[in-house]
Amino acid sequence: MITVGVDVHKATHTFVAVDSVGAKIAETTVPATTAGHHRALAWARALLPSIDETDGPLWAVEDCRNMSNRLERDLLSAGQSVVRVSPHLMATHRRTGRERGKSDPIDALAVARAAQREPDLPVACHDEVTRALKLLTDHRDHQVVQRTSSINRLLWHLHELDPEFPGKADLTTLLTQKRIGAWLGERSGVLVEIATEELADIVDLSRRIKEISKRIGAMVTTVSPALLEIDGCGELTAAKILGEVANIDRFPGQDQLARYCGIAPVPVWSGRTEGTMRLTRAGNRQLDRAVHTIALTQARREGTLGHAYYERKLAEGMSKKQALRCLKRQIVRAVFRALETDHRNRTNPPLHTAA
Repeated sequence: MITVGVDVHKATHTFVAVDSVGAKIAETTVPATTAGHHRALAWARALLPSIDETDGPLWAVEDCRNMSNRLERDLLSAGQSVVRVSPHLMATHRRTGRERGKSDPIDALAVARAAQREPDLPVACHDEVTRALKLLTDHRDHQVVQRTSSINRLLWHLHELDPEFPGKADLTTLLTQKRIGAWLGERSGVLVEIATEELADIVDLSRRIKEISKRIGAMVTTVSPALLEIDGCGELTAAKILGEVANIDRFPGQDQLARYCGIAPVPVWSGRTEGTMRLTRAGNRQLDRAVHTIALTQARREGTLGHAYYERKLAEGMSKKQALRCLKRQIVRAVFRALETDHRNRTNPPLHTAA
């Protein structure tokens, strides 16, 4: 089977095709546009008869989501099989290659060979609902970062205007915003004008964040009720999970999801230290953050199964970090089951019969 490795960039994508043993067959570079992607498809299909192959190639794309999103959508729309290869896997296989240096064809070749040697790579998959949630949650995160930056600047301006002004005021609330606006309205000067503009930006950003949050909440409530039933999983956390996972069908099981989240423990032992485990720093950090939020909520909320499990691990002699890691692994199992249930209900909605 042909495997096509892709090194993605903003302006161009480089494709290298290899055969079943990893030998390089051909390479090409096309513009990073839909027309260029169609050219790459025609190029790959033309290679198939030369090795007596009837099935389509496996496309291995370097996992740089901002630059590979359009390519993945175009390939999936054409019915192609696409897997994602993380940059660290590509770099590892590039170092073991015989060619010296670093170039786009060398990187694409390393991507293709990494895809051949590594089983259970994440499969690229896009559906309308999860992609919309991914875009909305990322947009909301960006708005929150902008608002935080504006709040920090405004607090320094207020401190310069009056060193005794309370610096711990919650500028995300409408009441505080009105109070500071009235306070600034009683003063004049260039610094007051700048502070007033900063306050106006904060008010506008707060309004937009609230609107986006309402939109996200409405979508999540409709498409993922089972996920929301997990204790500690709110609407924004559920939306982050749905947007990052994309489609639960691309994971063979909950172990693969845990590894993708960076929550599956990895062994660290040699000689007499056998049995030592640690948490990997690889994986999707956004998903790890979402699961971590759920775990903290469950660990602190008495009377829940998560809290009981956390306390039991502490009683076994684990540290708080170790107990929290075990709890996160349990949460991934619950998340996997909930995502499967929600996906099954969306795909095959239950029939409602009249009484």
